[in-house]
Amino acid sequence: MKPLAPQSIAAPFGHYSHGIAAGPVVATSGQLALRPDGSIPEGVEAQADLCFEALRAILEEDGLDFSDVLRFSAFVTRREDMQGYMAARDRACASLEVKPASTLMIVSGFTRPEFLVEVEALALRRV
Repeated sequence: MKPLAPQSIAAPFGHYSHGIAAGPVVATSGQLALRPDGSIPEGVEAQADLCFEALRAILEEDGLDFSDVLRFSAFVTRREDMQGYMAARDRACASLEVKPASTLMIVSGFTRPEFLVEVEALALRRV
């Protein structure tokens, strides 16, 4: 297994990897909308855009991109935030011929109340 830790995104909150490459599989940790300077964008759509930017950077560490993603799993704190998240996801996947599977769950909250969305990815290197 190989840890994936792009320098362009905020460091993990604790003792875990942003992503792990294991053979042809890459699994990411859930990404929250935390910029490297510690700031958090306002609104779920802006936060989701930042989550997807972080996921893109993690995948690129192992030579992958969103066309390699099997599934995005996302979590929002409010039902009314579903559309903002989906707009960001749809932008991130707009150019993909095959859209990844997608799961979206509503949860009670994250580590800080400012966070409105968290997104993780599972990708597969094509041979």
